[in-house]
Amino acid sequence: MTVKGNGFEVVFGRPAKVLAEAPGRVNLIGEHTDYSGGYVLPTAIPQKTRVELAPREDRLIQVATTNVHGGAQLSFRAGEEARRGLWLDYIQGITAVLRGRGASIPGFDARIESTVPLGSGLSSSASLLVALARALRSMLGLAIDDVEIAQIAHAAEHDFVGAPVGTMDQMAASLADESTALFIDTRTLAFERIPLPAEAELLVVDSGVTHQHASGDYKTRRAECERAAAALGVPELRDVDAIVEPRIASLPAPLDRRARHVVTENARVLAAVAALRAGDLGRLGELFDASHRSMRDDFEVSVPAVDELVESARAQPDVFGARLTGGGFGGAIVALVKRGRAASVGRAVVEAYARTPGRRAKVLVGGPVP
Repeated sequence: MTVKGNGFEVVFGRPAKVLAEAPGRVNLIGEHTDYSGGYVLPTAIPQKTRVELAPREDRLIQVATTNVHGGAQLSFRAGEEARRGLWLDYIQGITAVLRGRGASIPGFDARIESTVPLGSGLSSSASLLVALARALRSMLGLAIDDVEIAQIAHAAEHDFVGAPVGTMDQMAASLADESTALFIDTRTLAFERIPLPAEAELLVVDSGVTHQHASGDYKTRRAECERAAAALGVPELRDVDAIVEPRIASLPAPLDRRARHVVTENARVLAAVAALRAGDLGRLGELFDASHRSMRDDFEVSVPAVDELVESARAQPDVFGARLTGGGFGGAIVALVKRGRAASVGRAVVEAYARTPGRRAKVLVGGPVP
């Protein structure tokens, strides 16, 4: 079936045959817990990545995107994937993982267009990976379900690209929707969709400070969690129980703080799920605030600009709670706001932020949750 529209045809001189999309996500709570086998609670956002494909007769894979350098096109040959340190690695990662699972990958042309902001903590990479995996599933008739799509996308980003991410982002891009929170046990990949409260809406504001997961402090934090788990004698920090938890205080700094964040954040996710089910927005807001303090003080992944956004949001009377969302070192904040007030709160937060020279924030999600 030919996909209507002229973007693909302008680039490749023929119509696309397959179209697939996947959303970005905002994590309500449960940060830096997924690579320790813990719990997370994301939801989908309206912004999406769109992938158009058409097969080729040869093994050449050509990929064009409107989201890099004002428009870019790169290529490689199926079966000859090699990491280059470029955005193309995400495409190569998916084809390499699918080949490793026994799929026969032909050449194809692909056009990628995304409205998920890059480097904002909203899973632009997972959105791309899942959209591409969905498109190839359709083009090749692959018998893989949505959880497998998430696993393939995670393997592509973690193993091929080399970003030490957990499984939350890919699970959210593959399984989340905008009306529910996706409660995930990242160890078992069991998940449950929990309705978002009718009395509140989400506000997501991009700080304008970008991050990159494939390098830098994100890798350091993951390594610190692994060292803390080893020092406590547990496979992962998810396994810290009431007997082990008192020993966290005896860990050397900063491992004590890193472990404390993960253990308390897992507890906050479970408490947030209970609050959602009970419709207790006050309690949910308190958990947002506590999560941000833990990320700022114990996990040390916030930055002054993000802290300023969070405090500005919390100062608004219609806000139940606010926190950094995503891996940190920049990115976006999420706030739980009284229904009908997110737009006005967003304007106030953005205007206050702009009073600091050089700072420009942008509201990404600020309307009622469907």
